[in-house]
Amino acid sequence: MAAVLVVLLSATAAAMLPEMANASPAGGFQPLSKIAIHRATVEMQPSAFVQATPSLLGAKGEDTEWVTVKYGWANRSVDDWIAVFSPSDFNSSGQCPNPARYPGEPLLCTAPIKYQYANYSALYASSGGGSIRFQLINQRSDFAFALFTGGLENPKLVAVSKPVAFGNPKAPVFPRLAQGKSHDEMAVTWTSGYDIAEAYPFVEWGAVVSGAGGQPARSPAGTLTFSRGSMCGEPARTIGWRDPGFIHTAFLRDLWPNKEYYYKIGHELQDGSVVWGKSYTFCAPPSPGQNSLQRVIVFGDMGKAERDGSNEFANYQPGSLNTTDTLVKDLDNYDIVFHIGDLPYANGYISQWDQFTAQVAPITAKKPYMIASGNHERTWTNSGGFYDGKDSGGECGVPAETMYYYPAENRAKFWYKVDYGMFRFCIADSEHDWREGTEQYKFIEECLSTVDRKHQPWLIFAAHRVLGYSSNAWYGMEGSFEEPEGREHLQKLWQKYRVDIAFFGHVHNYERTCPIYQSQCMTSEKSHYSGTMNGTIHVVAGGGGSHLSDYTTAIPVWSIFRDRDYGFVKLTAFNHSSLLFEYKKSSDGKVYDSFTVDRDYRDVLSCVHDSCFPTTLAS
Repeated sequence: MAAVLVVLLSATAAAMLPEMANASPAGGFQPLSKIAIHRATVEMQPSAFVQATPSLLGAKGEDTEWVTVKYGWANRSVDDWIAVFSPSDFNSSGQCPNPARYPGEPLLCTAPIKYQYANYSALYASSGGGSIRFQLINQRSDFAFALFTGGLENPKLVAVSKPVAFGNPKAPVFPRLAQGKSHDEMAVTWTSGYDIAEAYPFVEWGAVVSGAGGQPARSPAGTLTFSRGSMCGEPARTIGWRDPGFIHTAFLRDLWPNKEYYYKIGHELQDGSVVWGKSYTFCAPPSPGQNSLQRVIVFGDMGKAERDGSNEFANYQPGSLNTTDTLVKDLDNYDIVFHIGDLPYANGYISQWDQFTAQVAPITAKKPYMIASGNHERTWTNSGGFYDGKDSGGECGVPAETMYYYPAENRAKFWYKVDYGMFRFCIADSEHDWREGTEQYKFIEECLSTVDRKHQPWLIFAAHRVLGYSSNAWYGMEGSFEEPEGREHLQKLWQKYRVDIAFFGHVHNYERTCPIYQSQCMTSEKSHYSGTMNGTIHVVAGGGGSHLSDYTTAIPVWSIFRDRDYGFVKLTAFNHSSLLFEYKKSSDGKVYDSFTVDRDYRDVLSCVHDSCFPTTLAS
């Protein structure tokens, strides 16, 4: 029976793929949204049982543990499933914001963190008992495992395990580095269960030196959180809500360029003792204009996935772990990461933000991880964004803007610049109006116009939605090959200030254009660009992990390379004149598309169409 179920599930997923591929990125299914938790009933059965071991997790300070769950009951069926809930009292009235309709009414008011079908254990079909393993992360509370029958559409709770918990559920976990507002500043953000009234958050850090080290410094951290009332709609305000804990950010300042530093997050308790996180190291950013090897990773739309096989029935983000693992393996060969929107695709299920920060922690703990705002972080009707829709599941940007630091002047306005050695990055927010005359348009022009190209020759623009060019299928059907009003207001800025590359996500594939202006290729060259800079190369790098998007059948003349697969881009600046661009697949880390740029400062200054400044004859 288990084999039959697997076949049926595979066939169902395969049947869904074409529909999902042809939909916009807002399509697909958040796996937790398939559970009709509002229909759930509590019908505990004497013959049903769920047992989880070990009951104590993280005994040696681990923040991730595997739990074995054994379960069974006499009236088993093929659509029985096991869910992980946290806190463990998920079926108590205390978890429901709305009162019961009658005294004692059994209510389930919160979605699980993850789930698997009971038939994943082959023994369940034949003997009525099964055993599967779940991977848990420390999420500030205890856990319970629940056995449901009735499938996902009419769930009936028949058994619940005793709670399991980490030794210190409040422990600081999953640090996230980000470059600060200046090149010599690194922000360290992490999550814990400690409010500021309980413990003082800080980072202990110092330079890595041979022999005896000096006295470490301590930088205090600020503390933020958000509440159910901060959410804009369902499911974030209802069944998707889970307390996010406390998010702390400390700033390590006056860093020496390219110097290696160690750091450790901690919380000083009221009695003077300290709860420590793990120790890590990072390399400080280069100073603006510094002539050294600089390597940058760019991608969007990664999402999250579960290493234990949970939640995978919708084929929602099948490439996510491949991208993560490939980047972890190559950690020594790049310096900074730009994830340009659509991070976990939590879509209002707040627990998934913790899951995502845990997944990318091996990267974010050692490399600056700069993010942009995507539709699955921000879009919600009547919430001040440029687009109407419900892609964020009611989050309206709040978790993204709180869980991660980025050097914006206003965290609710997700645009900022990063000076990284010979690069300048201008990160735009495609969820807010970017058109001429807006506050964001003013920022974009200021960011592009104020860079000194003789010292920072590589000028990069990035946003989540495609404000440039993409031959994605739904853009092709609209006839625009872009988001509505995308490039009409920006292309003159890109041309005037000679932007090298414009990166976008949102479309879940890879595509590179020629150097282009007003839909015209400015050169016939495809793999090596030199001399006068006469157009911007547009790159869609949205294959980070979420379900893939199709292209138009006809290939536009400006489309140089397309790949419907999972991957990411790596930029390598060797010096002020030489840049290498590489597109790598997540499956093997190998290069499948590349080009080089060799250019001197005079080539940036040269006059081309719509980028010439007024001149006059000298006396």
